[in-house]
Amino acid sequence: MSAMPTTVERLYTVEEYLELDRASEIPHEYLQGRIVAMADPSRQHNLLVTSIGASLHGQLRSRPCEVYLSRMRLQIPSADVFTYPDVTVVCEEPELADEHQDILLNPTVLVEVLSPSTSDYDHGREFAYYRQLASLVEYLLVAQDAVRVEHYTRQPDGSWRLEETDDPAAVLRLPSIGCTLSLAEVYEKVPLGSS
Repeated sequence: MSAMPTTVERLYTVEEYLELDRASEIPHEYLQGRIVAMADPSRQHNLLVTSIGASLHGQLRSRPCEVYLSRMRLQIPSADVFTYPDVTVVCEEPELADEHQDILLNPTVLVEVLSPSTSDYDHGREFAYYRQLASLVEYLLVAQDAVRVEHYTRQPDGSWRLEETDDPAAVLRLPSIGCTLSLAEVYEKVPLGSS
C-alpha cells in the first residue's frame, strides 16, 4: 500500500506578508506565517463601523487621540500576528512599526463588529492575541444582527471584566478614552435581523 501524498502548507515570512498585503487591494491578516484574505464586510458591518468611528472621532477631535477604521494594520509581535481591527483608538503617541507608518503597535481601544463567520474567532483566539498588547485597555464586540455589545475592560490586576448589554437605550462608557457610545445612535440606521 502506498502512502497518501500530503500537502504541506507554505508559511510566509513577515516581510513576504507585508510585501503582498501592501500591494493588494484587499487586506490580509497574518497569523503565525499564514496569510488570510479578509472577506468583504456586509452592509450592516460597514454602517456599524462608520457610526462607531464617527462617534469616537467627534468626541476625540480636540484631544491627542487618533481613530482608525478597518484599514490600519495592527501588529501583535509576541503572537506573530497582524490584524485589521474594525475600529482602533490610540490615545498615546502612536507607535508605528516602520517608515511606512501603516502598522500600529499600541492601541488603547479595539472594536470588532461580529459576523457569523468571525464571531468565534473574535471572541476566542483573536481576543487572546489582543490581550497580549500592554497598551490595550478596552475591547468591544458589537453584533450586527441585533442590538448587543460585549465590553471588556482590563482591570488593575490584569484580568478582564465583561459587561454586556442588549438595551437599545444603553450608553456605554469608555473610561480609558473618556468617551461614550449611545447604542441608539450606533444602531440607528442598521437593518437588524440579517447579517
